[in-house]
Amino acid sequence: MGFDTSDDACVYQVREDLALLQTVDFFPPVVDDPYQFGQIAAANSLSDIYAMGGNPSLALNLLCVPNCLPLDMVKAILEGGYSKVREAGAVIAGGHTIEDVEPKYGLCVSGFLHPREVWSNAGARVGDVLLLTKPLGTGIATTAAKADLLSEEQLRLAVETMAALNKYGRDALAGLEVHACTDVTGFGLLGHAFEMAEGSGVTVELNAKALPVLPGIADLATMGIIPQGAYQNREYLKEKVLLSDTVPEYLRDIFYDPQTSGGLLAAIPERQSQEALHRLEHTGIKGVVVGAVMSRKSTSVRVM
Repeated sequence: MGFDTSDDACVYQVREDLALLQTVDFFPPVVDDPYQFGQIAAANSLSDIYAMGGNPSLALNLLCVPNCLPLDMVKAILEGGYSKVREAGAVIAGGHTIEDVEPKYGLCVSGFLHPREVWSNAGARVGDVLLLTKPLGTGIATTAAKADLLSEEQLRLAVETMAALNKYGRDALAGLEVHACTDVTGFGLLGHAFEMAEGSGVTVELNAKALPVLPGIADLATMGIIPQGAYQNREYLKEKVLLSDTVPEYLRDIFYDPQTSGGLLAAIPERQSQEALHRLEHTGIKGVVVGAVMSRKSTSVRVM
């Protein structure tokens, strides 16, 4: 499995009963605290393995640092990343560091699973419902934080959301009929829903009123506190997404908002939705049914 369906990781079949998952991701700080930045970057990198249904086993650090960055901050970034890799049950097996004008951190991650247990983002079926495991709005939250427009509680919730591993969502859904899955990151909810719909040859319809949003994000979006990436996502998707006239502008911005370490978006049979929600709740995750999969229409994604 490679580039053809925009999946979250590549899959290499080692033998009949074993497949290797491989992914890499890194980015500049989204928060000021170096330890939290390390946690968020690591959780984001590990997420691609979980979105494919796998277990991360090995991780390599990727670190870019300016020579003026204090060593205690470098150490804190790496400690934050290590804490999440350890929580995932994986091992840091080294890595590589280079000098750069701006700090950047992330991981190259390897995971394993049975080839028949791989989750693709291209298998959604008509009649499936869509589950989302994290609220939206982290891009808007981090943009607001840079302008000191976020309260301490709002920042705490945003960091907590971004640093949370998708391991627990994956574990809760394991054993169910997960026809398609992806994690919601830089392309925003609508971008990743579009990739799922395109890869599956279906149309995805999202319920605007059901989509979970972090506290205070609606007010910030109404104020126009929107990251640049949201406008880029909107431009790319303008001919590919149909939004009902009843969807207010601030919600549209949230749906295009590029997420950092967002939740899993999974397509499962409707008959299993209550069981899935119960399992997620048991692990402390407030999963939400946010939409449904229907036969192909004129647009890949509809928001009603």
